[in-house]
Amino acid sequence: MIPRAAERLLVVVGLLLFVTGSSQALYSSSDDVVALTTANFDRTVVKSDEVWVVEFYAPFCGHCRNLVPEYKKAATALKGVIKVGGVNCEEEQGLCGQHGVRGYPTIKIFGANKRSPVDYNGQRTAKDIAEAALAEAKKKIKNVLGGGGGSSSSGGSGSNSGSGSKDDVIELTDANFDKLVLQSEEPWLVEFYAPWCGHCKNLAPHWARAATELKGKVKLGALDATVHQQKMSEYGVQGFPTIKYFPAGTKDRNSAEDYNGGRTSSDIVNWAQDKYTEDIPSPEIVQLTSEQVARDTCEKKPLCVVSVLPHILDCNADCRNGYLKILQEMGDKYKKKEWGWLWTEGGAQLDLESTLDIGGFGYPAMAVVNLKKMKYSLLRGSFSKDGINEFLRDLSFGRGHTAPVKGAELPKIHTVEPWDGKDGQLPVEEDIDLSDVDLDEKDEL
Repeated sequence: MIPRAAERLLVVVGLLLFVTGSSQALYSSSDDVVALTTANFDRTVVKSDEVWVVEFYAPFCGHCRNLVPEYKKAATALKGVIKVGGVNCEEEQGLCGQHGVRGYPTIKIFGANKRSPVDYNGQRTAKDIAEAALAEAKKKIKNVLGGGGGSSSSGGSGSNSGSGSKDDVIELTDANFDKLVLQSEEPWLVEFYAPWCGHCKNLAPHWARAATELKGKVKLGALDATVHQQKMSEYGVQGFPTIKYFPAGTKDRNSAEDYNGGRTSSDIVNWAQDKYTEDIPSPEIVQLTSEQVARDTCEKKPLCVVSVLPHILDCNADCRNGYLKILQEMGDKYKKKEWGWLWTEGGAQLDLESTLDIGGFGYPAMAVVNLKKMKYSLLRGSFSKDGINEFLRDLSFGRGHTAPVKGAELPKIHTVEPWDGKDGQLPVEEDIDLSDVDLDEKDEL
């Protein structure tokens, strides 16, 4: 029987052996798993052009020990194609903390965007790990061939569910932030995130979907605040994710507005579109003077609002300006729709009036044309603010009667002189000399 004192000594010795042995790395220099440390991580992984699979482990972790043979097998299978490394988190606590490691083992794949590695959550077998790594390598190749290698998803998440594309989210850094955002004429939504942040990871797929839906209107960017701390400090970021809006046009660091919307893609899109429409100017109500004017104003628009105003001899400058004021107010009210707005005077574009059945009810008249579908709808109510608003509101909700454009194409647009803003003048009548005419002379049969 072992004396109690000796028993305690054995326990202490065992604990000491466990503690001293626990800091031993799980992989040796003879393995195909590269030992990664704070000193070599950025140079070896982040700044390299190769795809890396990295396991963050702790020697005392039983699951880590069980993974060793499979991880070694994966490293050997991927040799020469993809690099495989390991980080001992007992010795490299700062590095593991930087990458948001909360449990062991944690496996991340550093692919096209090294600042936002993909979390591996598959089976812990050599086959599954290798297949996931090859999939990321394939994505990187696709990005390079498609010219989209400079973008990333935010929050360090590899999720790309839904219709959003990670390629539509622009990766921002301390170095490129001012040039891309502040010196841009376009509006921006910027997410400041941390790779370890759970809320950031949950936001990532929604951020990607919103970026795709807002393409061409508002740019979405993402900045890893754990790496680019200058901008984090400059904009007072104290939690993650923090989202800030930078309006269109000339801007500086004081232009940033805090985002206060929801965190779903629809919330982000709706909030951004409201901001976008606040920033964009009201559409110009353009006189239809030529074919080129018609194309420039309406060719790329979802709908084209065409108004035919009374002839200037039937409606003087004040009268015409009154109608144009109504159209401008309606253009401002519906500017979010991004429609094109044209006007002409009665009789100037008779072919167009005939094609759209305008003029049958007199002037002024209005037709709204969908150039893609070659359909149009006529204003049947009054040409007034209330009448036009009701008409356009119904169209914006998909209501109202439509008809196909005759011949499925618009007619020739005649080139006319633009209105000079003045009242119309009757043509000067030519004087006729009747001195040689004998008014008493009669023709006889």
